[in-house]
Amino acid sequence: METLTSGRRGYAAALWALGYGLLGAAWALGTPGFPWGASDPDPDGALSVLAGATPSFGWWIAAVALLALVTALALARGDGGRAPLYLAWPIAVLLILVVPDSRLMMGLAYTPLLLVAPLFGWSLGGVTLADAWPWPVLNQLVCVLGGLLLAAAALSYGRGQDAARWFTPERGRRAVYVAVAVPLVYCLTRWAWALGIPLGVTPEFLAQGEDGLWLAGAYLATFGAFGGVLTLGLTQRWGEVFPRWIPGLRGRRVPPLLAVIPAGFVSIVVTVAGLTYIRSTIAGRFTLDEWGAWLPECFWPIWGAALATATICYRNRRRCSGLQDPVGDLSSRASVEQSG
Repeated sequence: METLTSGRRGYAAALWALGYGLLGAAWALGTPGFPWGASDPDPDGALSVLAGATPSFGWWIAAVALLALVTALALARGDGGRAPLYLAWPIAVLLILVVPDSRLMMGLAYTPLLLVAPLFGWSLGGVTLADAWPWPVLNQLVCVLGGLLLAAAALSYGRGQDAARWFTPERGRRAVYVAVAVPLVYCLTRWAWALGIPLGVTPEFLAQGEDGLWLAGAYLATFGAFGGVLTLGLTQRWGEVFPRWIPGLRGRRVPPLLAVIPAGFVSIVVTVAGLTYIRSTIAGRFTLDEWGAWLPECFWPIWGAALATATICYRNRRRCSGLQDPVGDLSSRASVEQSG
């Protein structure tokens, strides 16, 4: 069964690589839609590492995609020794953490607000979902998907006991505490700005957002803090069994993927956003007297790594306890109490 699963994941990654490689070649040949360079609404080319790319870069995309295709097929067949893993992981990291930028996080954070805004008549300055998710940003999602497929195939191919021993429940609990604590510094600065307190910035900088910009920042901070509360569920009982106050679901098992998928995706986007700020810091785009605008974000890769660790530990714990259904235990306990 494990071999079958590994094969399916490998072939899925190979199919993605084939499609994206053909797309890269098409861009190099002049097909419209190249998502970087002049067609990317990246202000000043400050976000993407491929901001200066031209459509001829499509040949490099095709070459990397071909390498990914061969690697994925080797993972699917399971007969290449460890060599496919040495190629799969660097390509997966490239697609998941290097190619995307912080706009992934911005799109994720603002989507709920943009969805409910029409219900309350909020204009939000005319910003729409299309503005939050232009094609260059959607393309980043496509790249992340390819990296995740390749990583999943590599995990199935090279699954061993060392990883299971490292991602322990105790390490998962410590990772949750880090994942909750790190974003709080960012939250404090944005809440302070919304209240007119120049925490970590100059009064002149604060004045630039008095038209409502800092209210949007406070929304993002609240969004992040709420995510931190949800992160606690990776180690709490209510992360495995729905609480009593949820109608229709109370007492039922929480499907592991209901927590793993969003937590895993958030761990990626916050890491990517943090790496974007680190690149901008190294490039000298920020000043020390405005540290509140960039320093908290530079710690986001730690947040992302901690959240990813907590998520993997949660998934391993749920897999190991899969035969012990907590709902069944609750039902049995209730039956014993009633009979008593």
